[in-house]
Amino acid sequence: MRKRLGVMCSGNGTNFENIVRSCKEDEVVLMIHNTKDCGALKRALKFGIPSAYFNHTEEAKIVSEFNWARVDYIILAGYMRILSSYFIEEFPNRIINVHPSLLPKYKGLNAVRQAMESGDKVTGCTVHYVNDELDGGQIIKQAKVPIFETDTLDELTKRIQREEYRILTEVIQELP
Repeated sequence: MRKRLGVMCSGNGTNFENIVRSCKEDEVVLMIHNTKDCGALKRALKFGIPSAYFNHTEEAKIVSEFNWARVDYIILAGYMRILSSYFIEEFPNRIINVHPSLLPKYKGLNAVRQAMESGDKVTGCTVHYVNDELDGGQIIKQAKVPIFETDTLDELTKRIQREEYRILTEVIQELP
């Protein structure tokens, strides 16, 4: 029996495309986005993935859409909003996020910049379950990425993204 995945996006959609390319055919059944005309929408259209736009305040409608699509898991792929307790309780231990730091360090926004400015020699990314605490859910998998003295923010971000793609794919493949 195959998994039915829903994905939530806000931006360019590179993580979304990675998910679609790495999953078995028809596992990604719905993509919800909260930014009109975002790159993720263009990618969903390219792959024939059903998608819908909702303002982030319309969580009851988003829950309804995911329930209608009978999703087993929801993957946050660059979804840049905090989910409410209501939303999280509707899908307990079924919402997965990828974050560009080795949690519990550098929760929230600008995690890569924070790691660079802290003088850390290593950063990375984390795939975790979503709970009521910002970037505080149970860690599923992490990957370390070295910080080089010559790194620019863009270079380090790209190296972290490559690891995000890899470990998120592994986590999705390991889901029951």
